[in-house]
Amino acid sequence: MEDRYLKFISSMKKIIAVIMLLVSTNLMAQDTTALKLDPLKKVLMVEAACGQCQFKMAGKGCTLAVKIKGKSYFVDKANIDSFGDAHGDDGFCNAISKAKVQGEIVNNKFVATYFELVKK
Repeated sequence: MEDRYLKFISSMKKIIAVIMLLVSTNLMAQDTTALKLDPLKKVLMVEAACGQCQFKMAGKGCTLAVKIKGKSYFVDKANIDSFGDAHGDDGFCNAISKAKVQGEIVNNKFVATYFELVKK
């Protein structure tokens, strides 16, 4: 009886470990499926960084933002953590990067339909 119980516990531990791995992988995955280049729309070259850390925008935490024609906008549909460690040496919180984007400004936010970080 005790042997069956130990096998059951061991199996449950494995199942829980797999579930935790799947959940954590899903939470950390980039959601770039909606961010596709539309060859019919104009591509803008913008500055991209953390709105709070680099562009001095009001808000809590760290949020991806772009600067278009001298004005900063928080970005919807693209996440600051989808492009590497935001707090790394060249991350959005510590450096302003260049990006190619498509989208539109809606309610004072840039709603991205395409977002590509330009390699230095």
